[in-house]
Amino acid sequence: MWYLKLRMYLLLAIMFAIVYAIISVISFSLGISNFYFYLVLSIVMMFIQYMIGPKIVEWSMRVRYIGPTEYPKLHQMVEELSAKAGIPKPKVGIARIGLPNAFAFGRTIKDGRICVTEGILKLLDDNELKAVLGHEMSHLKNRDVLTITLLSVIPVILYRIAWQFMFYGGGNRRERSGNTALIGLVAFLFYFITNLLVLYASRIREYFADKGSVILGNHPANLASALYKLVYGSARLEKESLKEVEGLKAFFINDPSRALNEIKELRQLDLDKSGTIDPYELAALENKRINLSFGDKLLEILSTHPNMLKRIKQLSTYNK
Repeated sequence: MWYLKLRMYLLLAIMFAIVYAIISVISFSLGISNFYFYLVLSIVMMFIQYMIGPKIVEWSMRVRYIGPTEYPKLHQMVEELSAKAGIPKPKVGIARIGLPNAFAFGRTIKDGRICVTEGILKLLDDNELKAVLGHEMSHLKNRDVLTITLLSVIPVILYRIAWQFMFYGGGNRRERSGNTALIGLVAFLFYFITNLLVLYASRIREYFADKGSVILGNHPANLASALYKLVYGSARLEKESLKEVEGLKAFFINDPSRALNEIKELRQLDLDKSGTIDPYELAALENKRINLSFGDKLLEILSTHPNMLKRIKQLSTYNK
């Protein structure tokens, strides 16, 4: 886990260093300009998004919060995991969609919510479901929503700066020059780079949450089996069902839009064709070398979630 933390700390340092450098260059080259207005505006917009985000997720995913008497087993799992994680018990909800998945959100740990879809309740057994809930609980414990929100501000700021200097010459048309256009181009380049870094941060947090689920007492094979089943379940759905949640897939435990490609890779792990991944099958993966095609590597770079085969292999290293 230490190397994942190191990567995240380095990533945070790089992201904020880029913004500091861009702002310093602009200030030095042109003096104080009204691009600060766009910087502040971007931060305000992200803050508003952060505040109203939970309501948007609830509405988009058709979430209905449930009480302990309605789904006692689900509530018991969440209560046990939150006690182990040392955080307040999150609100528990059911998303009324057939896609098998789960997600966590909320502005703070005290405001945490964990939701499962109707589809996942029909697909996983109790141990697999608890492993998935452990993954989502770890997202809340790690304050992932806040981290990604802060990081997501940076590409927005750079986009505003790029647009301002490429097309408006830093706010005054008379000041437009090759120098300001160059600053705009550099800001746009770093906008693209920081977008990729935000995606990288998102993938790191998935590895964190997987490890967190194991730390909370779930066997790695149960989480690996759950991920395998979720990919299989998503691959069986019609494309129209996947389009409904396209904008929110970063919240999910896996990316359902990649399921058709991933299921071809994961079938090889199910040695006895039982539809699950048991501890012996997971252990067999630990010493295997994974060779991804260039297309798979590129797809991962542009994704919010790690390549599923790599992710399950990482779980095999915890299979002790």
